[in-house]
Amino acid sequence: MQFIEPDWPAPQNVVAYATCRTGGHSLKPYDSLNVAQHVDDEPGTVSANRSLLPMGQNIVWLQQTHSAVCTELSPNDVYDRKTIPADASFSSQPNLVCGVMTADCLPILLCNKQGTCVAAIHGGWRGLANGLIENSLKQLPCDNNQLLAWLGPAISQKYFEVGADVKRAFPGHDAAFSAVDNSFDTGSKFMADIYQIARKILQTNEVGAVYGGEYCSYGQEDIFFSHRRATHQEKANTGRMVSCIYLR
Repeated sequence: MQFIEPDWPAPQNVVAYATCRTGGHSLKPYDSLNVAQHVDDEPGTVSANRSLLPMGQNIVWLQQTHSAVCTELSPNDVYDRKTIPADASFSSQPNLVCGVMTADCLPILLCNKQGTCVAAIHGGWRGLANGLIENSLKQLPCDNNQLLAWLGPAISQKYFEVGADVKRAFPGHDAAFSAVDNSFDTGSKFMADIYQIARKILQTNEVGAVYGGEYCSYGQEDIFFSHRRATHQEKANTGRMVSCIYLR
């Protein structure tokens, strides 16, 4: 099984990882480490995949809807085994695992330098445009300038074509968009850099220590699931990775 561990100077009691697509039990088109129960994979197989994850029994799974909702986790969330409607979670207690599923959207993991708080954010473009990062930062019980951020595997600008509506949703982020057709001002299609958008939002909110951003879920087919790539290949569905963080 292949995992990615953030290359960042996090405290020793902070554990973080992102899964890849290999090393699980799912058959095509979910081959093989699909952790999502909502994509029509066999439920028992998904449960078996989840059991392979480090501290998998303590991951609090979210029902992600591209909202701006961030929730604080409690031990009851683990015991109840309920899926919480939110697109970000945070915790200041040990062994409560914050996790977000992605297959092109941007997973953002956060911890403070003191090792007393962690968070995971599901950074789809709608959530980013609606203030998910800002809302999450406001809820964390620590100063923004004490936070470290890691940007996990997401779709790169090379493959992320969007309409003018998406560009309009990010005023002040022109540098994150390149025009596909016509001129930059009048074109209807753009290539968006979701990594750059997230970095700017974080840095504008005093999170200056931002790491990661070197992967591409679309381009690295042997490593990652990609919803957009599956759509382009006319596949019915694909799996999801999960990015997790917790305090030891």
